[in-house]
Amino acid sequence: MEEEALLVDRLVHPPKEVLSEGQKISDKVARFGGSWTFIIVFTVLLILWIIYNSNVPAKERFDPFPFILMNLVLSCIAALQAPIIMMSQNRQEEKDRMRAENDYMVNLKAELEIRSLHQKMDMLLEEQIKGLYESQDDQFKLITSLCHKVDQMEKKLGGEGGNNEK
Repeated sequence: MEEEALLVDRLVHPPKEVLSEGQKISDKVARFGGSWTFIIVFTVLLILWIIYNSNVPAKERFDPFPFILMNLVLSCIAALQAPIIMMSQNRQEEKDRMRAENDYMVNLKAELEIRSLHQKMDMLLEEQIKGLYESQDDQFKLITSLCHKVDQMEKKLGGEGGNNEK
């Protein structure tokens, strides 16, 4: 009973997750980096970068045509963003593992309850069968007793009937 109470309490009140600042930041970066807002803003920024560096006079261009600086910035963003997203995914995987463990515990508890109900049903059936056997035994004794009395009455009547004939 105590184990069941602990299990139910754990499922109803899961432990609070304590996040470090780094984990909070990685979740926010992953959430933003995987959003349409990021894709749209980043695409607009790249288009503006290309348009600006293609249309301004050569002296004012900070990143001429092969856009080497843009490639460097993109590589740096990807290099930093990938591990941060992976940290967030690892934490999500841990949450999923905990959820799966809770599901397993619920299923296990349900299985134990079903086994308990099966045992109770088996005990009830055994008691019913035992009662039926006892009732059948009592009926057999009663029928045997009645047969014995009928036999005695037949002998008595047969003996009296035979005396009347003689």
